[in-house]
Amino acid sequence: MKNYKIAILPGDGIGPEIMAEAVKVFRLVEERNDVTFELIEADFGASAYFKCGHPFPEETIAVCDAADAIIKGPIGLNHEESKKIPLDMRPERGALLPMRRRYNTFANFRPVFLPKSLGHFSPLKAEIIGEGIDLVMVRELVGGLYFGDKEEGVNEQGLRYVRETLEYDEEQIRRIMHEALQLSMRRKKVLHNIHKSNVLRSSVLWNEVLGEVAVEYPEVEVKHILVDAAATMLCLNPCQFDVMVMENMFGDILSDQGGGILGSLGLMPSECKGPEKSYYEPSHGSAPDIAGQNIANPYSMIGSVAMMLESSFGMLQESKNVWSAMQSVFADGYSTADLSKPGGSVKMINTAEFGDRVVTALRAMPKVV
Repeated sequence: MKNYKIAILPGDGIGPEIMAEAVKVFRLVEERNDVTFELIEADFGASAYFKCGHPFPEETIAVCDAADAIIKGPIGLNHEESKKIPLDMRPERGALLPMRRRYNTFANFRPVFLPKSLGHFSPLKAEIIGEGIDLVMVRELVGGLYFGDKEEGVNEQGLRYVRETLEYDEEQIRRIMHEALQLSMRRKKVLHNIHKSNVLRSSVLWNEVLGEVAVEYPEVEVKHILVDAAATMLCLNPCQFDVMVMENMFGDILSDQGGGILGSLGLMPSECKGPEKSYYEPSHGSAPDIAGQNIANPYSMIGSVAMMLESSFGMLQESKNVWSAMQSVFADGYSTADLSKPGGSVKMINTAEFGDRVVTALRAMPKVV
């Protein structure tokens, strides 16, 4: 029997509520497979700062270091509550970026997936969605503006200024291109490269390195598209895309737009992959305005479990089963209040009930042999 250690970081806001539903799925997967999960909970984010004095405390670092994989809930507070935390200790700067740096999670995968049967969630017209949306955004996650040198001060004219550096070297670009091209080989063998080479020198190097790496994948058709055009086409014709690769800030923006064309970031889990381990998380925020109300949909949290099963533990069929179980709850006409307006034929359920229905659907499926 295989045993895996998993660091459980509930996070802030709705994080603990939706993480509880992910834990239910882990426990059922244990029952259905020759595997055990040692789930070790640790503090992370704003809640960790108020409890321990740091958003990524040493105790949590030790848990994550020892884990085979990490799953985290959303982090962050509303604007007013954030003011109670020093700038560099706020969850994004003090916890999330250091985690990415520590485990070198350079490749972020965000599936933008909505089958035709769930097309009613999308704000796009049915004729645009067609048979459904199915693409993956691959984002470089530890370079670019977010990790470059930063400087602020007052210049010789007495004006406040800020300077932030966008920096990539060819090895950083090369490794994310290999990830994107390998994924393209497993899918439709089409890769859209998102860039801004008409303005940014960093995109010129980005494209040059892609050209060098792509020769190793002659079956993949590489298409180049400017980031602003890509943003437009995601709304007008998202079905033209299969795998999209982009640098850090472009990926941050476009992946949120991906959630928009689905109808909610609550439908978008993600994987952040490093050389030794990955962490998994919903793409959305901590939604402090609805925290504690038991109305947040755990789809993206449970979807992150499904991604972990496949990518970290090689449990491909069980991962597919979890995806199917989640979608079956929507297909049966159920939803949570954060994703659907009351009325019509939608049967409203709460966070825990959604998780319970996922578990019931998964339990009814044949065990993986």
